[in-house]
Amino acid sequence: MDVSLTLWVLTIVGLGALIAVDFFIGRKPHDVSIKEAGIWTIVWIVLAALFGLGLLIWGGGQAGGEFFAGYITEKSLSVDNLFVFVLIMAKFAVPSQYQQRVLLVGVLIALVLRAIFIAAGAAILASFSWVFYLFGAFLIWTAWKLIQEARADQDEEEFEENKLLKAAERRFGVADRYHGTKLWIEQNGKRVMTPMLVVMLAIGTTDVLFALDSIPAIFGLTQDPYIVFTANAFALMGLRQLYFLIGGLLRKLVHLSYGLSIILGFIGVKLVLHALHESGVHVPEISIPVSLGVICSVLVVTTITSLRASRKQAQAGAAAGRGEDPVKDNIDV
Repeated sequence: MDVSLTLWVLTIVGLGALIAVDFFIGRKPHDVSIKEAGIWTIVWIVLAALFGLGLLIWGGGQAGGEFFAGYITEKSLSVDNLFVFVLIMAKFAVPSQYQQRVLLVGVLIALVLRAIFIAAGAAILASFSWVFYLFGAFLIWTAWKLIQEARADQDEEEFEENKLLKAAERRFGVADRYHGTKLWIEQNGKRVMTPMLVVMLAIGTTDVLFALDSIPAIFGLTQDPYIVFTANAFALMGLRQLYFLIGGLLRKLVHLSYGLSIILGFIGVKLVLHALHESGVHVPEISIPVSLGVICSVLVVTTITSLRASRKQAQAGAAAGRGEDPVKDNIDV
């Protein structure tokens, strides 16, 4: 797409206005209900769909298809981020009424950092086409790593603070308790960070690690920086409400890692094929409609199999609690 500077400015201003409205509505700390989270999740999805339809009408089928494929991919990868967000909230014992403020600011930090990543990635790809090989290989390796981690069936993990976060804590110091939504306070004559600021930085900087696979993944679907940025923005901005909506369902998505590994592996292969094509090798390229179909199909199948597996585990657990033999009962049935 030939995107003018004016359109870039209007897009950023529009997204900023949406974020401001979201912040204004949720400015008062409170526990987010399922109803509130559900309404706002639908609102963000509808806004993303309308934006995609706008691209489809004014930018053509290619641009619209790339946006929807990128948005769905980023959204599915962002769901995996929620597992880590849950660990961060538990690590810092964030009071429930402050969690939405933490997520809002944390996601804003993540969006700014991703914008930097996207600009750098676009510049590199424009200058060095061989980078597609690296992106493809990295995604295939990440897919394999996800499968290995899923098969390891590890126990409950605990969030480990990154080096940047630890350095900030050492440099400025951290208060011993939360002080409402304040980020800085005076303590013993010294200005120190509150745990609220620390957890916001934790969520924002931790997302950088997720960007290492999500940014190459979306560049495997489109090389248009405008589409890459807007797809990431819409996927991230609805993440806060999604956290409260499906927080209790995350444990039931037991096959999510397998689904994401298939998607990342598929996009990795697509990137390698694209790189070979750019190098003059006659190989088939995977179209956007095929990519969109594969991504949606994998997510649907993953969700269905996850819910079935979770239901069986719950039934087995209930039977064990009653002193029954679930295997024997299944055979009798």
